[in-house]
Amino acid sequence: MRRINPRQSHGASTSISARKRNIAEPVEPVSHNPVGRFSNRVADYVRFRPGYPDALLRCLSDEFGLAPRHVVADVGAGTGIFSALLLRHGCRVFAVEPNVSMRRAAEDALGGRPGFVGVDGTAEATTLRDASVDWIVAAQAFHWFDVDRARTECRRILRPGGRIAVIFNVRREDTPFLRDYERFVHAHAVDYADVKEQRVEADGRLERFFGPGGFATRTFDNAQRFDFDGLAGRTRSASYMPGPEHPRHAAMIEALRRLFDARAVDGAVEFLYHTRLFVGVLPAGL
Repeated sequence: MRRINPRQSHGASTSISARKRNIAEPVEPVSHNPVGRFSNRVADYVRFRPGYPDALLRCLSDEFGLAPRHVVADVGAGTGIFSALLLRHGCRVFAVEPNVSMRRAAEDALGGRPGFVGVDGTAEATTLRDASVDWIVAAQAFHWFDVDRARTECRRILRPGGRIAVIFNVRREDTPFLRDYERFVHAHAVDYADVKEQRVEADGRLERFFGPGGFATRTFDNAQRFDFDGLAGRTRSASYMPGPEHPRHAAMIEALRRLFDARAVDGAVEFLYHTRLFVGVLPAGL
């Protein structure tokens, strides 16, 4: 497979690894390493994580001007869930993802699509060229960013007037099943409180990132419906839940089975989400 340097070429679709990592570097434990913590969950992530509603993409297009001609950096692209929507819209997409397993899943799914390039990079060091993209999106990823360093990098790679969109599927807690599921997560998770995405709306990170110009906010409905196997896969896909190798995994699955049996209707449960969109422009000199 041919490899290219994204600082030198923005040409045809291909799969790239922008830089070699120092294999002698010590690796943090997965639970404390945002790059590595999803490596053993990729298959479940691909199958069971939610997508994004069509209304979100229409909003980005109709209200904020995302156009098929635009070049987009999907930062923290994971397995390519949002990249696929951008490609469908006609954008050229640089899917920036530091986790090898997740990036390969995105490349396997999207590598043959015109306009797609997988990039080995991070929010703080994308490896993309200066002023090379019209948009930056971060779908279900912003909570992993170093806000100050990521803002500096975004300003570097954005063209003048370029926009940034931060997107989260936020699981609701307003049905009997979802309230019970939230309690289940708190009871069995490893580090849920440290990584819960909703915190970015309350702890000032978004305001610090976008600066004095602020950001526009939109909310959309989204949903998934699961039988028990699907519910178990969706649960395993979360990095804060015990994986199959964890000593608490079996007890977690037993508790999940009891929850499913108590709340399932016609053999299924429903995850409801508010898909939250934050769009802004970085002011010069911040």
